[in-house]
Amino acid sequence: MLDKDTKRRIDTCRDILVGKVPDPKSQVEQITVALIYKFMDDMDLEAEELGGERKFFTQDFERYRWAKLVAQGVSGQEMLNIYSEALTKMVENDHLPPLFRSIFRNAYLPYRDPETLRSFLREIDSFTYDHSERLGDAYEYLLSVLGSQGDAGQFRTPRHIIDFMVEIIDPRKNEVILDPACGTAGFLISAYKHILRTNSSYVVNGNGNHEEADAAEQALESPMRFPGDLLSPEDRTRLAGNIKGYDISPDMVRLSLVNLYLHGFADPKVEEYDTLTSEEKWTQTADVILANPPFMSPKGGIKPHTRFQVQSKRSELLFVDYIAEHLNPKGRAAIVVPEGIIFQSQTAYVALRKMLVENHLASVISLPAGVFNPYSSVKTSILILDRALAKASKHVAFFKIENDGFQLGAQRKTQTGSQLPQVKADLSAWLRAARGGDGGELESLHGFAMHREELVNGGDYNLSAERYKSEAAEEHEVPRVRIGDVCIVNPAKRELQNLSPEIEVSFVPMTDLNEWRVGFEPKETKQLSEVGASYTYFADGDVLLAKVTPCSRMERRESLGICKMG
Repeated sequence: MLDKDTKRRIDTCRDILVGKVPDPKSQVEQITVALIYKFMDDMDLEAEELGGERKFFTQDFERYRWAKLVAQGVSGQEMLNIYSEALTKMVENDHLPPLFRSIFRNAYLPYRDPETLRSFLREIDSFTYDHSERLGDAYEYLLSVLGSQGDAGQFRTPRHIIDFMVEIIDPRKNEVILDPACGTAGFLISAYKHILRTNSSYVVNGNGNHEEADAAEQALESPMRFPGDLLSPEDRTRLAGNIKGYDISPDMVRLSLVNLYLHGFADPKVEEYDTLTSEEKWTQTADVILANPPFMSPKGGIKPHTRFQVQSKRSELLFVDYIAEHLNPKGRAAIVVPEGIIFQSQTAYVALRKMLVENHLASVISLPAGVFNPYSSVKTSILILDRALAKASKHVAFFKIENDGFQLGAQRKTQTGSQLPQVKADLSAWLRAARGGDGGELESLHGFAMHREELVNGGDYNLSAERYKSEAAEEHEVPRVRIGDVCIVNPAKRELQNLSPEIEVSFVPMTDLNEWRVGFEPKETKQLSEVGASYTYFADGDVLLAKVTPCSRMERRESLGICKMG
């Protein structure tokens, strides 16, 4: 978990650069290059302290050592000359591993102000390479400033949504985990941390002290990390090779490689690869696939190869097809998709949904429209695919999330009442039961299950929960009735002048209302003429306040609060 001091240092680096490098993506690149430059010197120093030899800054490159660059007495102009020269020369260093070489391949200094560079490098100097959780979290926070690459339809997935999806899928230590559109590797990092957590006998708190792992759930929201001490060396080696990612953008590949490296992956497996047009990796499958693929297609559409089941030029359709077709027989996937996937009636959309319902689909989770604010207001859902479950269960679970713990405005401020934990618990329990062939019933405030045959009716395989909600509600034990059948619905204010003064309205005196609560006592209804000015306190559309305990018809008139107007 990111600590305040590290966050402050990342923010300070960006504040120093912003006058000369206003583009967030360029800021991230400058900070990435500087951090790796600094860390190479840290690793050389550590090697010397352990009795070894320097690896990176040797021979002709010794003059570029970080320690010399930021040493006392070096002028700002000297610092600028050395640093800018080092950035262009470093790619020629034969001792650099492929990851570092790719970082320096096109590196350059986009400004020539000595004082800006001096301040920037001094701040970078406060970071130390130690493969700590803190360093990895710091880099993830830095990547969060990228936000959106909207021209490519790529939007950064919020961390809490990523973790929610990973925890539902529950990746294991021996499984191959893939993100075919990995961006900065957020899903891969979350999957790795999940595996560490589920293979830890203790947690390390913010003070470096060990605590029992039975407090793991609470630790998720506190500054603790999981050591993964139950993983053997063989487990860790296998895990390092099993976590894989592809991305079409070389910039995203470079950033994801650094992100994984700073989380302890000495040789991260992320490649530049066009998932939709290249057949090179078509035969490679995975046990777990996690992704938020690009939503937008370039002008003229994608020109995919011919091995997809669904014939389309739309990137979102092709990515879902790719993921479904590349799951192993017991494979599982979680995919963020635009709402069009759920209900569009074009042939390709229907064909994709048919394939999913028949062979892959376990659940559809509707997300609030503002999850990607401020970058996009596009409405999205999460598809949960599970090949083994699709064979064992005749049902599909539908959930609707209206509160993800953040307000839906541009600022996305935190708020109470997140439904994610309850949906995760309800869906996880249902998935376990469904894999055993007992997945028909779903008791949840936020979801319901529908028979697959119901999804086939009409031939369009529509996956919109609203289409089936009324049918599911009819099977509920608690009957539904219209509000007007059990209480008096107050008229809208615009209608008052046309109503008789003798009409009865539900009434709560203004003295029972204050900033914090409604002091609610059962009241007799009053005639409109008796309510007077107090009634004008309420506006059209006021919320219904009603007694929740069962009552007789006679009692109902006395149990009313403010009935919804209009």
